[in-house]
This record gives sequence, structure tokens and C-alpha cells, in this order.
Amino acid sequence: MRLSKRWWFVVGLVALLALAYGLDLGRFLSLAAIKTHQAELESWRSSQPLLAALLFFAGYVAVTALSLPGAAVMTLAAGAIFGLGWGTLIVSFASSIGATLAFLASRWLLRAWVQSRLGARLAGINAGVERDGAWYLFTLRLVPAFPFFLINLAMGLTPMRVRTFYGVSQIGMLAATAVYVNAGTQLARIDSLSGIVSPAVLGSLLLLGILPLVAHKVANMFNARKVYARWKQPKSFDRNLIVIGGGSAGLVTAYIAAAVKARVTLVEKHAMGGDCLNTGCVPSKALIRSAKFLSHIRRAPEFGIRSASADFDFAEVMERVQRVVGEVRPHDSVERYTGLGVDVAHGTARIVSPWEVEISHADGRMQRLTTRAIVIAAGARPFVPPIPGLDQVEVLTSDNVWSLRRRPERLVVLGGGPIGSELTQAFARLGSRVTQVEMAPRILLREDPEVSDLVSARFRSEGIEVLVDHKAERVEVVDGQQQLVVTHQGRELRVPFDALLVAVGRVANLKGYGLEELGVATGRTVEVNGYLQTSIPNIYAAGDVAGPYQFTHTAAHQAWYAAVNALFDPFKKFRADYSVIPWATFVEPEVARVDLNEIEAKEKKVPYEVTVYGLDELDRAIADGEAHGFVKVLTVPGKDRILGATIVGEHAADLLAEYVLAMKHGIGLNQILGTIHTYPTLAEANKYAAGNWKRAHAPQALLAWVERFHAWRRG
Repeated sequence: MRLSKRWWFVVGLVALLALAYGLDLGRFLSLAAIKTHQAELESWRSSQPLLAALLFFAGYVAVTALSLPGAAVMTLAAGAIFGLGWGTLIVSFASSIGATLAFLASRWLLRAWVQSRLGARLAGINAGVERDGAWYLFTLRLVPAFPFFLINLAMGLTPMRVRTFYGVSQIGMLAATAVYVNAGTQLARIDSLSGIVSPAVLGSLLLLGILPLVAHKVANMFNARKVYARWKQPKSFDRNLIVIGGGSAGLVTAYIAAAVKARVTLVEKHAMGGDCLNTGCVPSKALIRSAKFLSHIRRAPEFGIRSASADFDFAEVMERVQRVVGEVRPHDSVERYTGLGVDVAHGTARIVSPWEVEISHADGRMQRLTTRAIVIAAGARPFVPPIPGLDQVEVLTSDNVWSLRRRPERLVVLGGGPIGSELTQAFARLGSRVTQVEMAPRILLREDPEVSDLVSARFRSEGIEVLVDHKAERVEVVDGQQQLVVTHQGRELRVPFDALLVAVGRVANLKGYGLEELGVATGRTVEVNGYLQTSIPNIYAAGDVAGPYQFTHTAAHQAWYAAVNALFDPFKKFRADYSVIPWATFVEPEVARVDLNEIEAKEKKVPYEVTVYGLDELDRAIADGEAHGFVKVLTVPGKDRILGATIVGEHAADLLAEYVLAMKHGIGLNQILGTIHTYPTLAEANKYAAGNWKRAHAPQALLAWVERFHAWRRG
């Protein structure tokens, strides 16, 4: 096997280090050796000053580049041999060049390997280095308490630019270099390295180290003053926090603010609970439950029931959906939040300045409140693409589909994502002839291909026509018949329909409450930093309006950070953590995932191993007549660390919780395998998946030895 250049480099480096230690070259870099030979070194420098400087420079670069001990002693020697001025000049450049070579070696040898294995976990660090890395490196360079060689190697693993590293090192190490070189000019008086830096000098260097951070804070304050220059800040505030939007993010933000006794106003212009309660999670799951019941009746022979039927009315099913919404509504009601201490305003909010919000109440009253901070939680809405002819027909979306009381005989669902797929199956089970149209090669494109295949196969078995790789071109009405014209492989196809449901994604609500007038930076969403601050620091955003995930549970997750940061900045701030994010699509078979799947692992070049357990082997799944699907777990190659999990099957979203907990708290498959799971339950699937991983990683050499041991015991 041919060794790569990197391995040859490592072999050569190890050989050099072994030679250096074997010949005990370190004795020449000791304080005692330098003091003993000080006179000879000074004589050598006097006789050949240029050669002495060049050789010393090269030696210092080599010691620093190889991260060898002795750089501090050589810095003292520079002072003793060359004096304060020339010694500082030589060491300053030699140390920076050597450090940069060590930085480059670390990057060349280790960065790709480290980033490939820890890329997801290092994302926050990488972003921080790209944003503020120069400041932090400068701080570390000013304080000699931090081992410089470790800084060199660690920074090589980050995205910091080489010229930035060199420039900051050149300037940052100058103060400590001057202290050590100056000490070297008094070499005869020094007995140990620890005696070089007095408490006063160390304190001064520490202050120098703090200086960049202070300067950074001052710069931020100066920039903030520039941001706020257009407005006059009030001397006092009516509220600590105003929250715009009463969906998941807004409700949790207001709840937390009230819980910590802040004075908070929540403004909602439509219905409390937002999309999740009124047009999203709750009504869709109620509809899916009714549709699933009907599907089980049709499967009666599978359960030993000779025949079964159901007489139902579509309008009554939709009325039940609204009853379910009504039963959940008190959880998100004005009365509940008022009781918690939140001032709830039913009306429209407009941000007038970073500290003022104007509220147009539903009863016509106008109110202007001052506030120390604002959280935007305005949510998102269904995206309706500009398809020619779409304005000729009534377009259903996840917002207005709940008003239907007559079942569409022929329904076209445009979109193969989670929302489109859930509604496709539900309406098909309720008796509509459904055609699902998706322009991508498969539905549920963010999931692994075998997931899409399982769901597509189930859809087709239930009579759904799934048209993937079909692009919607236009809508036509011919002789009173509505048609969606699609293209597939260059050929046109006409799909007739009685109702058209568009479910191709959602767009953030960015207009109508003052963002444009204030100049808050937006793209597809409101642009926020890691603390959920917008371009105006005391205005925050959370939930669908901020992204990057459009889930109710991530909106609530972000809301905690938005609330705490808005209320306690500048005293304390927390960076939002997206390290373990679960989600689910409530089709049948149900699909649930946390963190990486194979598609994302390949895109991010994260090495992984796959362990799969088929639910067709699980006793409870067989007994329930749901023996389909699988548990798939991605782990670090050769290690018991979970990178992600995908579950497809009955109650997949519930089963996923064990992996979410495991990943959040660093629990591996060994611990899951060692945990008692009730028999017979679907949750045993997680244990059996862990068992498959364990068998694949069994210590074969040890087992062979144990086999011989047992043979010996048998005689």
C-alpha cells in the first residue's frame, strides 16, 4: 500500500523528533545551557553578526514550526545575544513565521479529518472564528499563560485565513516577546522561567489580553449607535418586551417573559395559536386520525373481521376537525395568557422605531407603547407559485382547505413535501380520487430514497396517482373542466380536477408591520444572528419568520433564546442550539427523523456507518398488523456515537424520542441496548436496532479467545 504525502510527512516528522530526543538536543535549549555558553554565544555573534542572526532565526522558526519545547529559552537567548532591539525583531518575525508553518501543517494534516467527523458540532465554532476569530486570537496571543503551540495547532483546524493568522500573531505576540527578550538581557540574574514574569508584568499582559475584548465591545457599541442614530431612545419604557405574533414562537416568548416577571405585551391580529392551532398541526392531525380510522375499516379482513363498513359524511368529518381545534384552543387563549401575566392585544402591530410599537386594536383604538426589546414572531403563510391560469380557479392551501364541507371528487395536490403528502393520503382515504404532482424525482425529497419509496408504494396501493418528475406548467379551463397541464420528459399531460390544493412550501411574513421602514435586513426570512438578533440589535425574531426550520417545536425552542436574550442582554446572551432537531411527517407509514440521514451525511461529507432493523421482525408490529418500515441509525465509524436516526413505521415520531434524548445527552447505542424495554411494544425496535449495531461491532479476536477458553473448560 502506497503511503500518502501526509503520511510521509508524519513519518518524517516523527523521525526528526525521535532523532532530536535520541540525541538529547533539548539540553542545548535549556536555561542552564544558555547561561553556561552565554559568553561564547556573544563572541560568536560579535565575530559573525549576520550569520549568527540568520542561523538563530532559522533555528527559532524550526523549533516553533515543529512545536518543540524551548521557544521560551531561545527568546531569552535572543535578548542575551542580540540585545533588546535586535532580539525582539528577530524573535518577533521568527516566531510568527514558525507559528504559521505549524498552523499550515495542522490544517494540511488534520483539518479535513476533524471537520468531516465533527463538522456539525463545529459549525458554531467555525462561524464564530469567521466572525470574531481575529479578536480572540489576538487576546490569546497577548497572554503567555496560553501555550502558543496549542493555539497554532487548534487554529489550523478552523476556517481562519492564513494571512489573518500571521498578521494577528505578528502583532499579538509582540508584547510577550519584548518581555522575555528584555528578561534575556539580564540572563545572569534569572534562575528559572517562572521567575521571568512578575505578578505586575503578568497582570499587565492580562490587561492587554482583555483589551481586544473590551475594544470589540466598544466597537459593537459604536456600531449600535450608528444603527440607532435615526431615532431617539426613550428615557423610560412602558414594556420590557413586545411580541408580535401569537403563534408557537410568540406564545412561548410571552410566557417566558411573564414567568420572569417582565412586563410583556403580545399582539396577535388573527387568532391566538397561530398556524399550528388553527390551520396546521392540530386540524391536519385531526383529519388524519379520521382518515386512518376509515383505512382500518377497509383493512378489516387483515384483522380477522369478515366485513366492515362505515357510513360517514365529509362535512361531519370536517366539523369534527373544528371541534378538536376548539378543544385545544383554551391552551392558547387570551384568557390563559392574561392569567399568566401577559398583556394580550388583539390587533395589528407596526414597529415605529426600535423602541416603539403602534397597535391598532380590533375595536378601533390606537395605542403606542415604548419597549426595551421587540420579538418578531409573525410566522409564515403558504406559497402559491405564479403558475399561468391559476387565477381562473379556486386555489386551496393549508390555510383555507379547512373550510371545505363538500368532498372534492377529483383532487390534485401540487407538492410532494410533508404537508402535501399528509393531505394527499388523508383526502384519498376520505374518498377523493387524488393525484399528487411533484416536480422532483420523488416525494419527501429531504428523506432517504428508501423512505420515499415506502411512502410512494403505500400511496399507490391506496389508489393515489403519484406523478413525480412532473412540472406544473399552467392551469386551463376547457368547456368548464379544470385541468392542470404538466410536463414530464418533454411530454405534456393534462390532469383534470375538481379542486386544486397547492402545498409547495411556505414563505415568511415580512410585510405589514414596519420592517421595511426600519431597514431591518431580510432575505427569504428575517435575517438573524446566532442570538436571534436582527440587524437592529434590540429587535429579535423567532419561529417560521426567522427560519431555518419551520416546525412548531423549533419555533418554541427558538422562543426561549429570543425571550431570554431580549430580556437580559447585554448582561447575558445564549446562542441558539440547533444540534439535535427532530421532525416527522404524519403519513402512513409515519416518517420521523433526527439530525443526519444518509443524504445529508454524504452532502456534508460526514463519514458514517448504517445500522438497520426491519420492523417486519418486531413482535408487536406483527400483532398489530403494522409489520412494515424500519429503524435506521447513523453512527461514527467504529464508535458508539449517534449521528442521526430515521424511523419509518407505526408511531415513528413517538419512537424517535429515545434517539433525540440519546443524542442530546451523549448516550450511545450500547446504553440503549442495556435499557429494559417493555415487551411487547414498538419501542423494542430501538433496542433491537442497537443489538444489530452491537453484533456488527463484536470484538471478534476476543470472542475467538473466549471460544478457546470454553473449549479448554470442557476438557
